[in-house]
Amino acid sequence: MAYLAPLPTQDRLRVLAADSTSMSTQLLVEALARERQFEMIESAPDQSVLLQLLKRRQPHIVVVAATLAQDNGGGADLVREIRSESPLTRVIVLLDASERASVVEAFRAGAQGVFCRTEPFRLLTRCIQCVHQGQIWASSSELQFVLEALTRPALPKVKEGSLLSVRETDVVRCLVEGLTNREIAHRLKLTEHTVKNYLFRIFEKLGVSSRVEVVLYALGQRGPHASASSSNGRHSTATTTTPARSAVPISISARKSSP
Repeated sequence: MAYLAPLPTQDRLRVLAADSTSMSTQLLVEALARERQFEMIESAPDQSVLLQLLKRRQPHIVVVAATLAQDNGGGADLVREIRSESPLTRVIVLLDASERASVVEAFRAGAQGVFCRTEPFRLLTRCIQCVHQGQIWASSSELQFVLEALTRPALPKVKEGSLLSVRETDVVRCLVEGLTNREIAHRLKLTEHTVKNYLFRIFEKLGVSSRVEVVLYALGQRGPHASASSSNGRHSTATTTTPARSAVPISISARKSSP
């Protein structure tokens, strides 16, 4: 049997992985470590630990569960934190299910790929490679979710007599910019707890249940401004993109949806 020497460290992709539990993270890291091209970095399922590793190891790719950091603003906020701390690092979000809100929220937060756990594991390696090459990883149905969010945002029904206050409107503007709760608090000179209270009231008034629905509502109030820019996203060939922190990337490498 021929001996395959490991690739030099500088030629390998540094991949930081953080799943929802320590056990699932360990299994994920061990499986991906079988690929000689990857230098795996295992993180505890804790936002602060992940961000410390991000600064110290400077990975090329972060693979993170959408359910991580749910008690601290959710996975989308964590993606924004990663992109803010390390703009050159690309993020792939692991989804338990390929649902419209989760997919749109991940891309709007700045992820370059989403990978559903119902897909074959072997495709995750390809996903990491594509994202590292500057492509966006999404299935055809996930791509459709993003395009619909850009061109035909579904407006929630606003409850009668429940117009947003000036301060609540300020919070919504910050959400549209892709700011985290911490960044909103800093900009508006509030505590993070107060920001969360505002968000609860906004959800109640607009009849929504997630940050992404608030953003879609706000974009819908402006009109379908993104229709012109979304045409490139309809191509199925792989194209290189420049990631944007607060916007959903448009040039996307689409795959056929799993049956």
